[in-house]
Amino acid sequence: MDWSLLGCGAGGHITFAPDEPALGERLSVAARKGLAWRCLRCGTFVIGEPTASGPAASAPRPRRAEQVRSALILRIFAVERFLRALVFGALAIVVWRFSASRLSLEQAYEQALAPLKALLHDFGFSVQHSKLLGLLHEAFNLDPRTLGYIAIGLGAYAVIEVIEGVGLWLVKRWGEYFAMIATSAGLPYEIYELSNKITVLRVVAFVINLGLVLYLVLTKRLLGVRGGKKAYEAKLRSESILDAEIAALAAEQEVAVEREVEAKQEAAVQAKRGATAAPGISETRETPVADETGVNALPRRDPSS
Repeated sequence: MDWSLLGCGAGGHITFAPDEPALGERLSVAARKGLAWRCLRCGTFVIGEPTASGPAASAPRPRRAEQVRSALILRIFAVERFLRALVFGALAIVVWRFSASRLSLEQAYEQALAPLKALLHDFGFSVQHSKLLGLLHEAFNLDPRTLGYIAIGLGAYAVIEVIEGVGLWLVKRWGEYFAMIATSAGLPYEIYELSNKITVLRVVAFVINLGLVLYLVLTKRLLGVRGGKKAYEAKLRSESILDAEIAALAAEQEVAVEREVEAKQEAAVQAKRGATAAPGISETRETPVADETGVNALPRRDPSS
């Protein structure tokens, strides 16, 4: 699956016109219907005005390929965190209100308990070992201050889940670290709960939390794993279309400069050779040599020359 193209299908193409002419030529192509600019996410050339323009340093950095898939996975975890926050926030409100009106609720509970037991007994259910009724009975034995502390704890946990969800949804590195640390802190307790009794809900919750921690540490290279932040950012740059074009342009310019330097050096060498060869050139003077008849027949080389 082409995740880059999927991202453009969901959010639209992202084209950019840099102020640098040489870079602009590499990111655009002349088409029959006008100038087409290359999408920085999927690489497709799109005809029309670019979505943004300016210096290359201010260009958008869209997620590409595996980054799009990673963002989708993190947002799924973020939704799960938001649901947790909603549940625990609702529990905090219920416990807080219950601590303020415990007496009235306890009276209603005692009045309704007898007919409820009779009704369930008629259907063949026994309430003597009901966990729900047992928890309600224990809650009525707690003092309001303890219930208030429980409500505060539930509310604090809901806030933590909201922070986790926001950080994961925005795909921010601080959010990834926060989610990894907060989730890791709860794993020992989940292991303890599983050691007491294994249930489907506990196993599912443990697998989700453990999977999130491992995914963040390995794919986001947290805590220095697989080269850490530098290696992660280098990987992002290697996948960036704009950074690849900038690197290619810089390489071409470097080659052009090297060739220009070599041409100047070659010209200087040729000029130096011409200057050193000029003083060694001498003219040869010839004088005629007379034969027996007194006629100058053959020239004779002047020894002084």
